[in-house]
Amino acid sequence: MHVPDGFINAPTSAVTGVVAAGALAVSLRGARRELDERTAPLAGLVAAFIFAVQMLNFPVAAGTSGHLLGGALAAILVGPYTGVLCVSVVLLMQGVLFADGGLTALGVNLTDMAIVTTVVSYAVFRALLAVLPRKRRSVTIASFVAALVSVPAAAVAFTLMYAVGGTTDVAIGKVATAMIGVHVLIGIGEAVITALTVSAVIAVRPDLVHGARGLQQRLKLRVNGALVDAPSPTAPVAARTSRRTLWISGLVASLVLAGFVSFYASADPDGLEKVAHDQGIDKKTGQHAAADSPLAGYGVKDVPDARLSGGLAGVIGVGVTVVAGSAVFWAVRRRRGADVSPVNTGV
Repeated sequence: MHVPDGFINAPTSAVTGVVAAGALAVSLRGARRELDERTAPLAGLVAAFIFAVQMLNFPVAAGTSGHLLGGALAAILVGPYTGVLCVSVVLLMQGVLFADGGLTALGVNLTDMAIVTTVVSYAVFRALLAVLPRKRRSVTIASFVAALVSVPAAAVAFTLMYAVGGTTDVAIGKVATAMIGVHVLIGIGEAVITALTVSAVIAVRPDLVHGARGLQQRLKLRVNGALVDAPSPTAPVAARTSRRTLWISGLVASLVLAGFVSFYASADPDGLEKVAHDQGIDKKTGQHAAADSPLAGYGVKDVPDARLSGGLAGVIGVGVTVVAGSAVFWAVRRRRGADVSPVNTGV
């Protein structure tokens, strides 16, 4: 769903840029409350993991593929505000280094892929947790549904932006039907990836998962020979691995996915590309400003072997994203420390 230059006109792109800038400002402030010394490193890793998995296009229909958007995954793992920042870092790296997603359309992409997916998915996730038992299984189920809903929600958002500022004369009903239809299918893949990843992290470090906060295990008391839940206190779910081990494992998985597994990803156009071509939305697509980047198209320039070129580009992308993301979240965490200092709190 990376929107290239030329799909949406300049005034609409400018408005979405202002919306995105405002949302990022709000997210930077909100992320101060979500990040601490334990979760800030995880946020950088989440950004790198999303970058890696987005390289893995999976087939969803005849001649069409899809890939992870990542808003739901980021929001559930590290919080909605931090989640917006995670996906934004990924989109910025993709647009500037890999010529994926137009630079003049950056506001469109941030609004659609970072803001809409994160906000919608987290709202659905919280609504489901409010009625489901506070168990690990409930978090996984809520993650699945939230991710599933977030993708067609992004398709609806793009359709609305196209209705306002589309550069080609295509009936909006046709665009909506095609976009929502294919992205419901892509949403299934998004849901599976999100639920599996959230479940895996909860299994080893539930204390680091933002969406699982408050997930606790009741102490049991034996009364008249039967085990019953104690009303209080509660025992926190134990961690099964260290933060360092989790971080290293996640980084290695990201490097393997981007550097090796990505070579076997589907080569079919993704949902937006397919719809744009079939409906004629792409008639005024402009050349990407970073088309001459040495990493444009997810390949390293002047490396003739396609497998090696793509693998190196993926590894470089993961490395750059984890460094950039970690720098952002480290700065946000430091800012939180300044906000709660004795000078600022009046202590």
